[in-house]
Amino acid sequence: MPLHDQIRKGSSEIIILSLLAQEPMYGYQITAELEQRSDGYFMMKEGLLYPTLHRMEKETLVVSEWRTVGGRRRKYYKVTEEGLQALSRHSAEWRTFMDRLLHLLDSPAAQETT
Repeated sequence: MPLHDQIRKGSSEIIILSLLAQEPMYGYQITAELEQRSDGYFMMKEGLLYPTLHRMEKETLVVSEWRTVGGRRRKYYKVTEEGLQALSRHSAEWRTFMDRLLHLLDSPAAQETT
């Protein structure tokens, strides 16, 4: 599996939580918003999105409800208070991870290999 795909898979929960923290969304809306907001860098297929949403729902990070909008019935997902707390924790962990990774990449030894 390419590195980009591994990173995307490992960050799928925080990505979804960050989008749902702004507003409830249905599945296709999540993928479209993700792609648009990342200028196409992040794309999430159904095979990753829905299993992640279902797991997050079991862990009470999100809740879902069926809504009919414009004659179409869609399942909307909304972040819970527990999900917001998880988002805060994950955000702090990712920021620390990125800070340490960039520190290593910017080290003189890493610069010599480029």
